[in-house]
Amino acid sequence: MNANMADGMLRSLLVDGIIGGVGGVIVFLPNIILLFLGIALLEDTGYMARAAFVMDRVMHKVGLHGKSFVPMLIGFGCGVPALMATRSLENPRDRLTTMLVTPLMSCGARLPVYSLLIAAFFPAYLGGNILFSIYILGILLAILMAKVFRAWLLPGEAEPFVMELPTYQMPTLKSILIHMWERAWLYLKKAGTIILAISILMWGLLTFPTVDNQGAEWENATVQLENSYAGQIGKAIEPVFRPLGFDWKTSVALLAGFGAKEVVVSTLGTLYSIEDEEGLAEETEETVSGFAERARNQSGYTPLVAYVLMVFTLIYVPCMAFIAVLKRESNSWKWPFFTIGYTLVLAWVVSFIVYRGGLFLGIGI
Repeated sequence: MNANMADGMLRSLLVDGIIGGVGGVIVFLPNIILLFLGIALLEDTGYMARAAFVMDRVMHKVGLHGKSFVPMLIGFGCGVPALMATRSLENPRDRLTTMLVTPLMSCGARLPVYSLLIAAFFPAYLGGNILFSIYILGILLAILMAKVFRAWLLPGEAEPFVMELPTYQMPTLKSILIHMWERAWLYLKKAGTIILAISILMWGLLTFPTVDNQGAEWENATVQLENSYAGQIGKAIEPVFRPLGFDWKTSVALLAGFGAKEVVVSTLGTLYSIEDEEGLAEETEETVSGFAERARNQSGYTPLVAYVLMVFTLIYVPCMAFIAVLKRESNSWKWPFFTIGYTLVLAWVVSFIVYRGGLFLGIGI
């Protein structure tokens, strides 16, 4: 299609906006399916309820109920069903606290961001350790914030643990496949609706207003990007993110991530798809190596900056779908707005500490 369609707005919309945006997210579907497979196995064997019982003593020490473990674990797959799973908590304070810390669980939507940055900026032998550290950081922050919320925001005694434990059983292949497919379908549905809409919106912000420049092709693309609506927004908010090592391009990607975290990948791919002055090989699809080279050349990316970007992506609010469900489950706009605010502040503070600490210690620079 790319070879047969004439240059113009329609081709740009289809190739760069729709196919580039949604395709960059769907390519990570196999990783997401494996994650959902593991969660389905835990649920169908009956181990999930026992894990909640085992974790009850630990959870009580941080002000949470043992049953909070289940929605928090489900949060590693997707925050939306995790919020719904909090309905098993009878105490309103326990339930609300669990809902407030659930976004700190690293959901599957963030995995594409981690995969891209780890593959681009870290050696293969460190990839697993880097990813594990991000997940552990999310868990530690969730424990810390749960303790803070129960001590200051939602004080009170946690309810005693009462739960019927199902018998251990061998899960059927049909049951596992159904549960796995239901969650994978939600991921695909989001890719075809929310992510599609945001991809088109980002394409429009990156394309308009058009700039007439008579320089080389790579110069035209650079000037267009910098003067687009997205470029103007990114430069306006850049001072907020500059202390974290981010430039205006990264700021634009994080802004797009409010809609859905997978969009961070497609936005970064769009922002760094510009040919450099020496002229890279003509590409129809962004590659990891191409992204790494351009991010280093154009924005000064280092492994430390890439890690800080993963940390910020981990902490700030997962997506607009999560916020909508949180409003429905809490029956108030107060808590969704509070969640957006506290996750943004926490993300900035933790990212600042990691970035400045890395610079001081000379790590990843």
